[in-house]
Amino acid sequence: MGNLETLFSPERVAVIGATESEGAVGRSVMENLLDGYEGDVVPINPNADEVLGLEASDSITDVDGVDFAVVVVPPQIVNGVLEEAGEAGVRDVAVITAGFGESGSEGAAREQEMQEIAEEYDMNLVGPNCLGVISTPVGMNATFTTKSALSGSISFMSQSGAFISAVLDWSSDHNIGFKDVVSLGNKAVLDEGDFIEYWGDDPNTDVILGYLEDIENGREFIESARKVTQDTPIVVVKSGRTEAGASAASSHTGAIAGSERAYEAGLQQAGVIRAESVQELFDYASILEGQPLPESDEIAIVTNAGGPGVMSTDAVGDSGLQMASFADETLEALEESMPDEANIFNPVDVLGDAPADRYEQALDIVLDDPNVGSAIVVASPQSIDFRDLADVIAEKQQEYGAPIAASLMGGETARNAKDIIDEVGVPTYFDPARGVKSLDALREYSEIKSIDYDVASDFDVDRERAREILERTKERETNKLGIEAMDLLDAYGIPTPDSAIVTDKQAAVEAAKDIEGNVVMKIVSPDILHKSDIGGVEVNVSADEVASTYDNIISRARNYQPDANILGVQVQEMANLDAGTETIVGMNRDPQFGPLVMFGLGGIFVEVLEDATFRVAPVSEDEAGEMIDEIDSAPLLRGARGRDPVDEDGVIETIQRISQLVTDFPQILELDINPLVATPDGVEAVDIRATIDHEEL
Repeated sequence: MGNLETLFSPERVAVIGATESEGAVGRSVMENLLDGYEGDVVPINPNADEVLGLEASDSITDVDGVDFAVVVVPPQIVNGVLEEAGEAGVRDVAVITAGFGESGSEGAAREQEMQEIAEEYDMNLVGPNCLGVISTPVGMNATFTTKSALSGSISFMSQSGAFISAVLDWSSDHNIGFKDVVSLGNKAVLDEGDFIEYWGDDPNTDVILGYLEDIENGREFIESARKVTQDTPIVVVKSGRTEAGASAASSHTGAIAGSERAYEAGLQQAGVIRAESVQELFDYASILEGQPLPESDEIAIVTNAGGPGVMSTDAVGDSGLQMASFADETLEALEESMPDEANIFNPVDVLGDAPADRYEQALDIVLDDPNVGSAIVVASPQSIDFRDLADVIAEKQQEYGAPIAASLMGGETARNAKDIIDEVGVPTYFDPARGVKSLDALREYSEIKSIDYDVASDFDVDRERAREILERTKERETNKLGIEAMDLLDAYGIPTPDSAIVTDKQAAVEAAKDIEGNVVMKIVSPDILHKSDIGGVEVNVSADEVASTYDNIISRARNYQPDANILGVQVQEMANLDAGTETIVGMNRDPQFGPLVMFGLGGIFVEVLEDATFRVAPVSEDEAGEMIDEIDSAPLLRGARGRDPVDEDGVIETIQRISQLVTDFPQILELDINPLVATPDGVEAVDIRATIDHEEL
């Protein structure tokens, strides 16, 4: 990607395919550019002498000094005009034309050629199949929308052009302005990461918004966003919450993962705030654009109605905020200044007859409390003039510098007051829950800014041994690996019990003699995934039972699946399950984000309980620790109900080592260690399952 400055601040724009034909996209783009753009507009049309009063040129090669070209010609000739644009020195292009990768194999071939042309000429290309680009500082609307954008400090990108059209129409009614707007289209060249990087360095962009349907380069997106979110918040709506592909997965991790889990983890690691709806997207944008960050997570509620106060309190309970505990001095001051019937505890109820000056007294007191990080003012139109209240809110926000949201629960009366608090960036909502959620977005961004992203550890491992183990699997008919791959874990320093794989019962007896105490015996077959279900696992086997157990396990496996490839039986040291907790560490390779590492409660209930959390690899030590914190069963690891705490550091290190393994070897498509038994004295990987891409070896 080159510098995008001239894409958004061009001095001369050419419209290739400009026309006067009514209803044509080329006409709409021309009309929008002529309505406010400060630079020169050059129509390109070999079949016209002029377009909308401007002299037309036959080709872009006939025109000097074009910074940005908008292409609206038929798809069959797009690449030809891109070649001409490249030869003419045009480096910024938006291809509005459809008929490329979204339209079948022929279109995909055209898009591939387009990418090659863009690379040859070092071209910043938006689209194809997009709405265009808007930049309000230069008055440029290079789209075919019927409505342009108001000026503001939000920069917005969307994979849906129709969504942009709807947002522009809606935002003008809600006084929401934009700095830049980009329709991403097919993202043949420029994608969301490119625009995030540019807007992150743009002093005139305060908030970055996105409507995304997919993220093609997940790891790059995470790296780009992490840098940007230290200074500029990013809020995204991600559509397409599917679990596509999970049903085809052979590992526990793959069955639980799915695309939504990858996006959830990736956006979290990127420091991106995720909105669940379009309403939330712009609620969050408004407060992030206009309000300072809170100094604490504690919120005060000031209301003139009990019901809305309870609603607000419920919303706080559903958020990451906490109800502020007022200092004694605050409670004393409220008791002195409020009527006897008022509630002085949080939420503060100033009563239905409260005029604006009673709200002013209450806000002065609670905003002066050192425990209060933010406040929401909730009011129903009982005895109060909303414009007077708006004056108070605006004044107090400026005076105390704390983030405030307002819920003015009315219609026309609330709209009449909105412009007053808009001046100081205080958002207002009919529903108080929206106000609380927006303040929670401020809290979330404050936490994001404080993150010091850790670099993943690089452990001393035996990569060459691991490579040899994987290479040997090419000789097999299946790409599934089971416990015969335990050496792979050993090569990466992950503790495993003493074990041996044997192919006859006498060898099983000899192997058991080398292991202290009773043993576990398991069928070894890449074709039998759920060994316990078919009686393929026997625990606590004594020395005199080993031979008969071997025969029984082989017999059950043959009866269950006569054509299974049986490699033998594993004789393994018993893990101390009484003193430990069964966990799972796994990986499923996501098409967009790459290796998605899972940690959770293990054993036979992993897919039933789904008490698991995910991170995109490579996973740092801090992120591995967060994974333990996030599962519901974390107390089991930390000594619940009188149990001794497990070796949490050992679990964290194992997560990191698996992360390193699957990052080092993209040939590993899926992997489960289940169970990873965690005890107070350490961890042991008792079983493994993996899927390998032989074509990549």
